[in-house]
Amino acid sequence: MFLVIRVRGTTGVIQNIADTLDMLRLNRINHAVLVEENPSYKGMLQKAKDYITWGEVTPELIAKIIAKRGRIVGGKPVTDEYVAENSDYASIEELANAIYNNEVKLADLDIKPVFRLHPPRKGYEGIRHAINEGGSLGYRGEDIADLAIKML
Repeated sequence: MFLVIRVRGTTGVIQNIADTLDMLRLNRINHAVLVEENPSYKGMLQKAKDYITWGEVTPELIAKIIAKRGRIVGGKPVTDEYVAENSDYASIEELANAIYNNEVKLADLDIKPVFRLHPPRKGYEGIRHAINEGGSLGYRGEDIADLAIKML
């Protein structure tokens, strides 16, 4: 499972890349989504690599993101009580494990699939270069957790 975060804005984006970002539901800067690890999503991530950053997540990070930034339809935060009432899981941690194992999707529980994050504390490293060139764009691997925690 990947966490994908939009880093750059919409100015000057080529139309087919803008369409890809819309399909990923990344309409604004600092929005994040969870996507499955399959060939079609990997192709979309490679196509939009100059505007996003992504990496693998752990169930613990998914639980933190849902608890801190998860919203149900209507704008209310996701709580353990909401998860227990509306699903087969007793807590956000159990839900995060199920999401990580592709047993359930956020939309099945009326949880919005897009997480609106803050800009990272201390800022991005640079939004015009790839991560291996000292910037913030592209594939990060496990290091996406550091960026996500700075943005919660």
